Amino acid sequence: MKKLEPVVAAKQYMEKYFANCQGALLSGSVVRGEATVASDLDIVIFDKRIKSSYRESMIDFGWAVEVFVHNLSSYQYFIEMDCKAAKPSMARMISEGVILKDEGILESVKKEANDVLEKGPEIWSEETIRTKRYFITDVLDDFSGSDNRAEEIFTANTLADLVHEFVLRTNRHWIGSSKWIIRALKQYDEKFTDEFIEAFNVYYVTGEKNKVVQLVDKVLEPHGGRLFDGFSLGKEKSQAR
Repeated sequence: MKKLEPVVAAKQYMEKYFANCQGALLSGSVVRGEATVASDLDIVIFDKRIKSSYRESMIDFGWAVEVFVHNLSSYQYFIEMDCKAAKPSMARMISEGVILKDEGILESVKKEANDVLEKGPEIWSEETIRTKRYFITDVLDDFSGSDNRAEEIFTANTLADLVHEFVLRTNRHWIGSSKWIIRALKQYDEKFTDEFIEAFNVYYVTGEKNKVVQLVDKVLEPHGGRLFDGFSLGKEKSQAR
């Protein structure tokens, strides 16, 4: 079946399955201008009759559709949970969403989402930063000292995730996962993102580790650099050396 235009398909989907809802939004890559051949329609539904939220996937109107169904308060729980993880998926979907239907509820819902996004995640404590430095150091040492290519690849993956989180959280920016790692980094600093991509790409292509090691040290340096000696976790002060 030939694909309809995204907004047209989304409206037809809403009218077919959620005709009596109070609000509906089309979000995702199709509204950001980032759609690919594999993109789907992300539709957020607000329906006061729904007792509990749910997510459902199907193919209809020529599109793969993911629908996120909420009553007029359940979305707030997901925004809160996303904020604790510093990955504001629900708030972002609501904020960027193109309105398909609105019975007067979406202005305030969108304002909630925008306020959350603008505020950013909670500030990391010094203790949290210290702990993260230690775990990054530990993974970096494993990566630097390994001579097993298979193990190195997956250690590099872990290191990339930890470093992206550290950079963004210490600068009070939202983090990401999968493709959103790079998108989140670009929203913070495009020059740094290019350095980040280059360092890991050189390693994956050639096996050369120096650029990754230099990048990690550059990230850690403003916060005291690598951390191993003297670090403890869970030890009571009275037990300290």
